[in-house]
Amino acid sequence: MKRKLLLVMAILSLCVVLAACKKKGDEISSSSSAAPEVTATPEPSLEPYKANVLTGEPQDADYKNQRITAVMVNNIVAARPQRGLSKADILFEIKVEGGITRFMPVFTDYNDIGEIGPVRSGRDQFFRLILPWQALYIHEGQSIVMQQYAIDYSYGNLNNNDGANGYRDYGRVNWAGQSYNNGTLAKEHTMYTNSENIAQYIQDNSVDMDRTYNSTFFNFVDYRTGETRDLTNSVDSAYSDKYGPVVSDGEYIEIEHSPSYKTRFIYDSASNTYKMQQNYTDGQWRDTVDEAADNTVLSFPNVLVLYTDIHTYPGHEAKDLQYVEYAWGGVGYYCYGGKCEKIYWQKGTPLEALRLYYLTEDGQCSDTPLEVNIGKSYVAVTDVDYAENFVHSTLDGVDLSSATTKTYESSYVEDDAEAGETLGMSTDDLTNSATGSGEAETVTEEPAADTTTEDSVAEDTAPEEAPQEDPEAVG
Repeated sequence: MKRKLLLVMAILSLCVVLAACKKKGDEISSSSSAAPEVTATPEPSLEPYKANVLTGEPQDADYKNQRITAVMVNNIVAARPQRGLSKADILFEIKVEGGITRFMPVFTDYNDIGEIGPVRSGRDQFFRLILPWQALYIHEGQSIVMQQYAIDYSYGNLNNNDGANGYRDYGRVNWAGQSYNNGTLAKEHTMYTNSENIAQYIQDNSVDMDRTYNSTFFNFVDYRTGETRDLTNSVDSAYSDKYGPVVSDGEYIEIEHSPSYKTRFIYDSASNTYKMQQNYTDGQWRDTVDEAADNTVLSFPNVLVLYTDIHTYPGHEAKDLQYVEYAWGGVGYYCYGGKCEKIYWQKGTPLEALRLYYLTEDGQCSDTPLEVNIGKSYVAVTDVDYAENFVHSTLDGVDLSSATTKTYESSYVEDDAEAGETLGMSTDDLTNSATGSGEAETVTEEPAADTTTEDSVAEDTAPEEAPQEDPEAVG
């Protein structure tokens, strides 16, 4: 009887509790239904993203959806100062034969180029960077490897081999007072072209310049946010690897391309840009200027230095044709606002675009694409053998007037393909024979001295390759 009484009491207690919970819930429900409805304020929607493909800046009213244009420009010391480089949206500098470097300025609109030169011969290490973008590629002459790339990828009239109706300026005087007219400057340093000649080439050859890109060259900061990425607050700014902090000082930048060719940048906080200088045969640093723009000093908000294996193509030692390893990717640096951030880069096949990434906490390549601030960029693809000589520091203690290693010069024969000449193998087979270990980390051993460079270079005289069908765009 006692047990039955306790059971009845327990059931009654449970009913009271359930009734209380139900009542409380009813009260919440009733209270909620009586409250006024709250409507969230919608976030303001951004306008469609329409950025300049090479700078990430917003397109202006004159912006044209067209192919980008790249021009090969001589950087042998005798060719300085150049013309037209200040108009470039991206300027590439890469080593070629004899330890010298060459420029490839890239432009969003060929109509903005003006006069440019001295125009020089095409090289595949530059071409492979713009191939995914199906750019108009302008040069005077080309290496046998470059010519094979144009054949293998059916580049047709997008590969121009005469400077786009280029012309000679025999009276031009270089920085040392030399000219062709007074017999002190070689003929190959006198070829120029301009926007009007390029336009005429496009018209005469029915080159299709219409092009709408579905991405920008780099992963730029979205201009619509109005923000600028501060490297000191970057997602990897708290990280370090075995070489030190990922983000560190970068007011002074010095890049060694070979023992005889160097480029440096000095940060100007007033303009938030890096001023470009190069070393000369007398050992002095001089501003890199554009004589077609009143000797304007070249300056860039973005400086990128990408390290990889660079060596001579097997079988092409006599001409010292340089192979640049893009398949493996490697270590690099992104410099902006007086700071340098260590990064990783990747490219892969010739038809894959260049990609930049942040580092992970353990110093490896992350899956997060690097954000590049909007504006013009200088990009050096540089031999990993000289990575240990890369300098990035504050300006304190740097003697900007001091001499450096002289740019020494000697003769070599520049490779120049004849029309219709082929390698006898595909570029894939050549690349497979040239591919190294793929290691692109900083080395610690002392680089060997290079004893070749530049002065007496054979002129590019190859006639233009026979036109081929304009390829379907892939970039």
